Amino acid sequence: MRIWRVVLALPALTLMAALGGCGWMSVSGPAVTDILAGQRDPMSLNYAVVKITPKVVGVLSKNLPRLAAFGSNQRPRDITFGVGDVLTVTIFEAASGGLFIPAEGAVRPGNFVSIPNQAVDIHGNISVPYAGSIRARGRTQVEVQDAIVTALKNRAIEPQVIVSMVEQKTSMISVLGEGRAARIPATATPERMLDVISRAGLVATGSSTGAAGAETWVLLERSGRRAIAPFGALIYEPVNNVYVHPNDTIYLYREPQTFLSFGAVGAQQQIPFGAWRLSLAEAISRAGGLVDAQADPASVFLYRGEARDVAEALGIDCTPYEGPVIPVIYTINLRDPAGLFLASSFEMRNKDILYASNSLSVESTKFMTYLNNVNTTIQGPITTVTSAYGLRNIIRGTGAVPSTFVTGGTTTVVTSPATP
Repeated sequence: MRIWRVVLALPALTLMAALGGCGWMSVSGPAVTDILAGQRDPMSLNYAVVKITPKVVGVLSKNLPRLAAFGSNQRPRDITFGVGDVLTVTIFEAASGGLFIPAEGAVRPGNFVSIPNQAVDIHGNISVPYAGSIRARGRTQVEVQDAIVTALKNRAIEPQVIVSMVEQKTSMISVLGEGRAARIPATATPERMLDVISRAGLVATGSSTGAAGAETWVLLERSGRRAIAPFGALIYEPVNNVYVHPNDTIYLYREPQTFLSFGAVGAQQQIPFGAWRLSLAEAISRAGGLVDAQADPASVFLYRGEARDVAEALGIDCTPYEGPVIPVIYTINLRDPAGLFLASSFEMRNKDILYASNSLSVESTKFMTYLNNVNTTIQGPITTVTSAYGLRNIIRGTGAVPSTFVTGGTTTVVTSPATP
């Protein structure tokens, strides 16, 4: 009766092993049931499970690291003067004999006079004869010209004024690279990111590889705000080639993009992107694809830390979580024919962890193999004792000589009748 109880219990034991009940079985990662059940260890890190859907892909695509995050991308304001800028002022009068042009001015090449170059002082002013101090800081060229004309119109003969920048000290753009830097003046003509980077001579940094610098990233800082994007996004997604404003800071740096692959995939290692962006489908392919004899296509997971605002946009209740980063495990079903379309639209991030779980059949087969090994281990000593007993009877020439037959994990002992 006992042997029948063991036989009847085997299916239940097998199911228990397949569902992860036997935690002592060797595995390459968590079982799918454990992941989907959520964190049950109060001392461990809590996480959220999110199924990849078209809505999730849409939310994440709006929160990719892109320079378009600056919003409306308006053209920069007109350049204004600042403290330290060196200006030149030229004053024209309609006829000689006025305030600046003497009566014999007809012999001059023109009815104008140039004021010596002067820098905008710490109070933001420049000095013009007979006009006094003229506010220049924060004003455009046209505004300063109009202010001088207003101050002179009651003294000079129909004055006209031209103000020019001789040396620009403010309204500069800083472009930094790894080991190189340039501080260039902003121009009156609006320029975009690629224009400024090219003018500064920092098209690429370091030893970036791949099209458009696969490992080159661009950081834009403006008025205390920052945004980053891969360099390739400036070329292949024109919306990210935003206008550059005066006093912007642009930083180009090299950061290799990699992800980790574990579980039932072809390669368990750190894998570089090799391109400026990589989809989940491409990442699975770079990892060698799912192992046909091991993986469960319905149990593919991606581990990532998401910003709190992105997690809330995904519909996650962030109340139980602390800190600005929420641990998220994305799950996708590649048994669904549409799953590969979703995987092709889901963009990977640096340091993502790709994990493919084993199928239930693999876990049950491993458990049955374990039971078979235990049974074989138990039967080994029995076979040895039986063989020794038969050898003793042969030597004595008395008693029955047992014959042992081993089939699979079963040992059968047949005793021959004793010779009279």
